[in-house]
Amino acid sequence: MPRLIIVTGAGSGIGRATAERFAAHGDGLVLAGRRPDRLDAAADALRAAGAAEVHTVPADLSDESGALRLHDHVEALGRPVDAVVCCAGGTVDAGDGHLKSIAAEWHDTYRANVLTAVLTVEALVPLLADTAGIVLYSSIAAYRGSAGTGGYGAAKAALHAYTHHLATRLGPRGISVNAIAPGYVAGTEFFGDRMTPAREALLIRQTAMGRAGTPQDVAGLAFFLCSPEGAYITSQIVQVNGGSQHGV
Repeated sequence: MPRLIIVTGAGSGIGRATAERFAAHGDGLVLAGRRPDRLDAAADALRAAGAAEVHTVPADLSDESGALRLHDHVEALGRPVDAVVCCAGGTVDAGDGHLKSIAAEWHDTYRANVLTAVLTVEALVPLLADTAGIVLYSSIAAYRGSAGTGGYGAAKAALHAYTHHLATRLGPRGISVNAIAPGYVAGTEFFGDRMTPAREALLIRQTAMGRAGTPQDVAGLAFFLCSPEGAYITSQIVQVNGGSQHGV
């Protein structure tokens, strides 16, 4: 029987590339995210590429009801979960700088980047197979801050503490828990229209390899961490950034 893999934020970018990497291995997939049209498009593309099993669960995973919807769908499949990869997240507009908008920005950023991971994992813990793998997606911003908004880097840093907590808590079951902190990854919607040519050139110059990352660079590591070969790696924050320095 194929493994069962849960990927959140799977409709685009790194999340979609992650789903594609597991599908190429023959794993069964449950794709979850807020945008049904993106999930359906990703699922159709995976099936067209030969994926044997793809389910979609449209849900806002920053809310308890969305996490419970995912839990119920997965439980109905009747077999244990072999890996959970939490890719959902993103930035929130900075607002007008007044205290009320700052509070809203930080609150919404925390929900989008921390609660989407925490509620997903906690909803699925009872369904995890022993020796399952969990991967959370952090960011280089957790180390050097984030341009334009402090909330994003702070939220991603919170996932580091949660990673260590989960690894200790679930380790006796043989479950590994790690986080991946990518640097600049091209070909995603993350920056929207905020990425200027000058900014992109600067981010690439900061790497040792002289190129931007790709979604596949990140997806390959997530797959490895959830494989038997990566099973003894746990409680780690792995940076995938081409050797980027912690500059601005």
